Parts: sequence; C-alpha cells; structure tokens
Amino acid sequence: MPRRHIRVTGAPEAPLRAALTALRTELGVPETFPPGALADAGTPPVLPSYDATDIPLFTIDPPTSTDLDQAMHLSRRGTGYRVRYAIADVAAFVVPGSALDAETHRRVMTLYFPDEKVPLHPVSLSEGAASLLPDRTRPAALWTIDLDADGRTVAVDVRRVLVRSRAKLNYEGVQKEIDSGTAEEPLALLKEIGELRERLEVERGGISLNVPEQEIVERDGTYELTYRAPLPADGWNAQISLLTGMAAADLMLAHGTGVLRTLPAAPDGAVGRLRRTAHALHIDWPHHVSYAALVRSLDPGVSHHAAFLQECTTLLRGAGYTVFRDGVLPDITTHSAVAAPYAHCTAPLRRLADRYASEICLAAVAGDPVPDWVLAAFDELPREMAEGGRRAGAVERGCVDIVEAALLKDRVGEVFDGCVVEVEERQPTVGTVQLESPAVIGRIDGDRLPLGERLRVRLTQADPAAPGKVRFVPA
Repeated sequence: MPRRHIRVTGAPEAPLRAALTALRTELGVPETFPPGALADAGTPPVLPSYDATDIPLFTIDPPTSTDLDQAMHLSRRGTGYRVRYAIADVAAFVVPGSALDAETHRRVMTLYFPDEKVPLHPVSLSEGAASLLPDRTRPAALWTIDLDADGRTVAVDVRRVLVRSRAKLNYEGVQKEIDSGTAEEPLALLKEIGELRERLEVERGGISLNVPEQEIVERDGTYELTYRAPLPADGWNAQISLLTGMAAADLMLAHGTGVLRTLPAAPDGAVGRLRRTAHALHIDWPHHVSYAALVRSLDPGVSHHAAFLQECTTLLRGAGYTVFRDGVLPDITTHSAVAAPYAHCTAPLRRLADRYASEICLAAVAGDPVPDWVLAAFDELPREMAEGGRRAGAVERGCVDIVEAALLKDRVGEVFDGCVVEVEERQPTVGTVQLESPAVIGRIDGDRLPLGERLRVRLTQADPAAPGKVRFVPA
C-alpha cells in the first residue's frame, strides 16, 4: 500500500538541505554500512538449478529506479491468463546470522527523503547484483499465477529460478504504448488483467489509493507545490503486486505458518478527521457515500483531489505484521484496505519482511519445512517491522513539514482559507489546520478552535529548521 512520496525538483537551497540532514540525524538514520556488511554484500550468491531465462520478462518502474524488485510476463491461457512474476531473491545473497543480515534487521526498510534515499541493502546488491536489471541473469522467486476469464486465481506456483529481464520500462512509456495500440501482447495484457483485478477489488470491497507524488519545485529561490498524478498503468501494475501478495497470504494460511500484513477497520475518529479534511478541500462527501466509493470518484489530476488522496494514507497507519505458526491462525488475517488476506512479498530489496514471506511460500509449495532461520526471526520480526514503520512514518511526516515550511517561508504574515481538522483533547487550544490553497497542513494555536469549520488563518511561522515548522493562528 502506498506511502506519501515527496520530491524536490531543482537545486534545494541550503536551509532545506540542512533541515533534511538534521532530520536524518534526529531520527538516527544510518549513514553508511559497517565494513562487515559491505564485505558480506560481495559474497557470491547461492544460485538455483532451474533455468527460466527463456521467459521474456520486463520491469516497470520510474525511469531513474535501479533497485528493481519485480519483473513480469503476461500471457493468455485458454480463456484465462497466466501471470509470471519474478521477485528478486535476496535470500540468495544474505546469509542468516551474517553482519549484513544483522544490518538489515537494524534498518528494516529503505527510507525515502526528498533529496536522497537510505537503502535497506548496500547499493552493490540493491542496485546491482540482486536487482532485476535488463540483460542480467539473476536468481529470483518466480511466481506463476493462473487466472480464469474473470481474473480470479485458479492455480499458484512459486519456485527458485534464474531469470533474465529483457526490458526496463517506465509508466509513461507503457501507458503511451497501450493507449496507441502498439504494445505487444505481454504488455498489452497489463491493461486487460489490471482492469479485471480492479473490478474484483470493487466487488470484494477493497480500496487502492492512487496517491499522487507530491513535488516541490524550486524556482528563483521560492517553491511551488505540484502533484504528479498516477497513470492507469500505475494502477494496473499495482494490481499484479496485490495479486501476488494475496496469493502469498493464502499459501501461508493453508500451510499454517506465515507473516501477514494486517489492517483492522479504521476507527471512527480517523474517518471523522478525514471527513473534515474533505470539507476543508471542498470535496463533497455525502454521508450516504462510502469511503471506498468516494475514493474511486476522485481524480488525482485535480489538485485538491490529489491533496485529499495524500491524506487518505492516514487510514493505513494501523497496519502491522502478524506472524503465526504450527497451524494456529491469528485473530485478524485480513487487510481492511485489500479486503482479503494479504502479505508483503514483492519488495525484498526495500523491505525486510518480504524476504521471510518469500521463504515461507517457497517452502509451502515445495512441501518442505520452513527454514529454521525464518522461524527464529518470528519473535522479533513484528516488533522490528513496527519500529521500522514508525521511523518511516516519522521520516514522511518530518519531510512533509520541512518541504511545506520551505514552500511557505516567504509568506509569513499572509492570511489563508482553511479548516480545523483536528483539536488536541488534552490541549484544546492546539489543533491542525488544512489550507485550501496551497494544500498544506500546519499547527494552529488559538482559543475555541472551531473543529470542522472553515476559517481564515494567519501564517506566523514557516521555518524548515524550527520546531513546529509551520504554525498558524486564527485571523
């Protein structure tokens, strides 16, 4: 499921760069890999004997991405379809108990800042030896998922193989080829299968957030806020990943051992806050319209819709990792946004838990016992992932505060239209205000803050280096 993505275009000025550097220090983000981990990253991988390099796989990622976790090939199978989805085999490179393994448990996941990323694995692996780069033979876990004519799963297989991607595609190019009718069948089927899976998602009550990328554009020493709306191809590609994650969850539940990504239904308070945000952004949300129906009606190419979709990610913050073994299933096995059991297994270069989920699925299909090193991690893995998720959330919130402060730094004293979307229970003179334009959020201080009502607010602080970053008072 998506997180908020923020990017700074142009040359970030020194205060912004300094604030981002200070944020990394404050959150204890590791700067370099220890020598032992770097040495381990150079160890030759354990290669599988099964050769699947004849499958003409392709990847779809942003143009500048080189940490490529997934490659796919799509084909027809009678009246249905066959999805082949290769996932980078990180376990072929990381020896359990090694210095590199320990470092990945310390980092947990790749962290994204507007000016750089802090990877889970050394770049020699994540962007080199383990990445599914084109025209390179790589070890992978190859999923084969057969679908019927409606896109429903009818058979699943996963095994260790050698693969060789043929092409590194990007979303804009894929969309152009599909729209123009020039895409060959393996790529053209992305739309066909993606739309079938989207219909099934609606049927089961799932929700996919088409979260736009938030971009801070630097021009002549000032900043402007824009959004890059996701293309339909983004959503179709995401459906292949969701399909695989759902297949992985079903395999693990049937096997009686696994690690699921679970999310309970959102609490009423979180939904209420989101309704106030919709009100602030002039988005009509009648009480008889469900959250899922509203999200599907939004156009991420419209700025205030884009801002609201960004805020919808707050409903995902209750997600966690649930482990189980020996056939004793957990109380919660589903992810409320997916509306089905679901597992993270498709991004092992960037997320620690995926390596473990992949191993369990491989064992389940092969009829082998789950490796001891996987089971040994069960006691600590949910806590490690939760801590890593909290740090990623702190990075996200800190980056949003910093870039929005940079955006507003020359507008202190100005008055804006906004809406109070939250008031602290223990300190009712402090709240959160959502501006209409630009669509940013900040702290507001004042007596009797009118929760859920529109009001005029004055910007009193916008400093990337200051505590609180952006602050307002009622005008």
